[in-house]
Amino acid sequence: MVEVTAALVKELREKTGAGMMDCKQALVESDGDLEAGADWLRTKGLSAAAKKAGRVASEGLIGIAIEGNTGALVEVNSETDFVARNEAFQAFVTTTAGLALQSGGDIDALQALAYPGTNRTVAEELTYQISTIGENMTLRRVSVVSVDKGAIGSYMHNALAPSLGKIGVLVAMQSGADAAVLDGLGKQIAMHVAAAKPLSVARDSLDPAEIEKERNFLAEQARESGKPEEIIEKMLDGRMRKFFEEVCLLDQTFVIDGESKVESVIEAAAKDAGQPISVTDFSLFVLGDGIEKKVEDFAAEVAAVAGN
Repeated sequence: MVEVTAALVKELREKTGAGMMDCKQALVESDGDLEAGADWLRTKGLSAAAKKAGRVASEGLIGIAIEGNTGALVEVNSETDFVARNEAFQAFVTTTAGLALQSGGDIDALQALAYPGTNRTVAEELTYQISTIGENMTLRRVSVVSVDKGAIGSYMHNALAPSLGKIGVLVAMQSGADAAVLDGLGKQIAMHVAAAKPLSVARDSLDPAEIEKERNFLAEQARESGKPEEIIEKMLDGRMRKFFEEVCLLDQTFVIDGESKVESVIEAAAKDAGQPISVTDFSLFVLGDGIEKKVEDFAAEVAAVAGN
């Protein structure tokens, strides 16, 4: 058996653009033959995928899957919105969302799961899709929410197909209330989350560091006014209350009626249902959130091609 040296791996990498570990595996599989190794990579789609990996992928789709008392969200990005309308891409996102229910919200675990109908993992299937469709794609993130007893509410904004769209929300509701009541309430709260974008369910589930940071910021702001410390403390109480109303789901004003607090809406629904209802968790994915998108200057591109 031919020894697979670092120099040989480097040469195959320069030839194909694939990753070091993929090149090493290709050479092991092909007994050190560079041409056979390159063919192996092409077959696996790794070479083509690696060449596209540097491209910004900020489009794509959010996928939702719900099974029983568990719901999953995934974000799969592509370079263009055109690919998001591709049936093969949509099928991949739908299948991956379904598999995410088994992942516990761990993206590495999700990538390692077997992809149905193939002998590939989810990660390998993504590579295959990249080489087939011709754009860079990334499985960016996954989230799973569940309850012991109750229901998972959901909402998909700008849906392109069932459970596929641009903004996805899951809401976990712990309750023994009738499923129809929970489904209706869950959808309304999920719609609220999509619009209001809270950071946590309640004050006690907010990151203490975030609370301290906000309090310090507001304190410094108040001190600039030159007011005494005892007055500043009273001002802080009011300002922090407003902060909680902005970022905590239960403290927010319900966007659907523009008047009630979300907590009051849930309490009213529980009273009508004759069963306690509590929102224990939620998850919100906004497509491309936080990804720095490349700004295209088509005029400059045309000028460059024209030689200007």
